Amino acid sequence: MKNIVVLGSTGSIGRNTLEVVESLGGFRVVAISGHRNRALLEAQAWRVRPRYVILTDTSEASGWRPDLPPGTELWVGKSYLSQAAALPEVDMVVSAIVGRAGLESTVAAVQAGKQIALANKESLVVGGSVVTRLLRQTGAKIVPVDSEHSALFQTLQAGKRHELRRVILTASGGPFREHADDALATVTLHESLRHPTWNMGVKVTLDSATLMNKALEIIEAKWLFELDRGQLEVMIHPQSMVHSMVEFCDGAVIAQISPPDMRLPIQYALSWPERFPEGPANRMDWTQNLHWDFFAPDPNRPRYEALRLGLETAAAGGNAGAVLNAANEVAVQRFIQGKLRFDRIVPFVRDVMETFAFQPEPTLEDLIALDEEIRGIYS
Repeated sequence: MKNIVVLGSTGSIGRNTLEVVESLGGFRVVAISGHRNRALLEAQAWRVRPRYVILTDTSEASGWRPDLPPGTELWVGKSYLSQAAALPEVDMVVSAIVGRAGLESTVAAVQAGKQIALANKESLVVGGSVVTRLLRQTGAKIVPVDSEHSALFQTLQAGKRHELRRVILTASGGPFREHADDALATVTLHESLRHPTWNMGVKVTLDSATLMNKALEIIEAKWLFELDRGQLEVMIHPQSMVHSMVEFCDGAVIAQISPPDMRLPIQYALSWPERFPEGPANRMDWTQNLHWDFFAPDPNRPRYEALRLGLETAAAGGNAGAVLNAANEVAVQRFIQGKLRFDRIVPFVRDVMETFAFQPEPTLEDLIALDEEIRGIYS
């Protein structure tokens, strides 16, 4: 029996995590958290009977009289995320909060030496240099949940690290894969949220549409697997069946293949280092005729500017990821509010990045202050 905490349980990854947990058995959910969705938090509490329910938006708690199971305690406020992540009885923390808001609790889990099922890529995009130093000090272990990084985590086990030549992250291309570059100027919010493959939250879906999500994944992969820029590549793969590939020094390419269903990488992160024979995820149907496409993004097209920015940021390290992430979260919010055109999101991020001085070895406090500064200036 593993004791787990699911941070961000009301989001897409969090909901899928609880489904996997209920399907597999063998897990006791100690705590769940959500930001505003009180009704779903209550429903989840009755399903999994956690010891703690955390509502991070304090304004939502005003006047709320939650209907929680006997023995379940309500915690209100963001600080309780880190407290839950470090509870002595907890074996594993599922970090599924969207955006920079998940950084502190991920750091707390690492400091406490926990095993972390990491879906909050921003923890490494923003705090990669800090988190990786702490991992070496505490012995905590990160098993990635993002489908691409889960694929790399699995395929890298086919060889030795010194035999690695490069990794290839795949990208669906988002809803505007076939659009001309000049057509992106008139893209609407509704169009941006119609992802052809995945069912995700608003922020992640918009990042996928701009390809900024792949930029964040490039940076995350750099920190997770200690890669340099020459070892990171991206291929567009519309069917989203091949989640990533690894090429070794002898030319062998190992790929991880499965239907686009987040329940499988979640299950693998929960069960690692074992594989459970059953689970709720969809499986490949090899009786069907299959056709898969792959093509390299044209580095000269504005459509793929986010990928270039991701590679540059990964190569730089330091505080570069913190600037990129904060600028992107501001830009996405501006687009949602109708204050920024879709095709200006990535250029806005680059402009902000060129404004702030590079710091090669920031502290966690430096990164948080930088994030707040950027949001204060541009929000």
